[in-house]
Amino acid sequence: MHRSGPGDRSGHRAPLSGGRGAAGATHWLLVRGRGEQPLARHIEPRAIRAHASSRRPAHQPGDLAILYASVWQAIFGVAEIAGPPEHDPERERWAWRFPIRPLVVVSDLERAPAVEEAGIFPQSLWRHSYIRLTEEQFVTARLLVEAAGQRL
Repeated sequence: MHRSGPGDRSGHRAPLSGGRGAAGATHWLLVRGRGEQPLARHIEPRAIRAHASSRRPAHQPGDLAILYASVWQAIFGVAEIAGPPEHDPERERWAWRFPIRPLVVVSDLERAPAVEEAGIFPQSLWRHSYIRLTEEQFVTARLLVEAAGQRL
């Protein structure tokens, strides 16, 4: 089966290369849900619209990201960065926000793959709202999420 990638409606799959690929995209892991506010077991894909960060993100529109539920230590989505970051000077924490568009989501976190299956280890994530992924990590994570989730 041949599925379309982000922004591609022609039926050709988007490249899965890491770093800045042919289209200039970088791949990220977005950390969602913290100890004091973990994600609920059931994910509503339509509710995934933005991601917040405490520092100015290096993301660019068109970059791809794996969504990570930190308390669950599971990867549950593939998303596209849909716009530039915006700063809210009224906020002390999580003052940077950028829009994201989910492409694939595992709606039940009980069925979501463990982050370690993609070669990403939770102890490296605890202080971050996002990290850059290697090509191998992104490709592995995307395939795991696609196998367990539903393309939107």
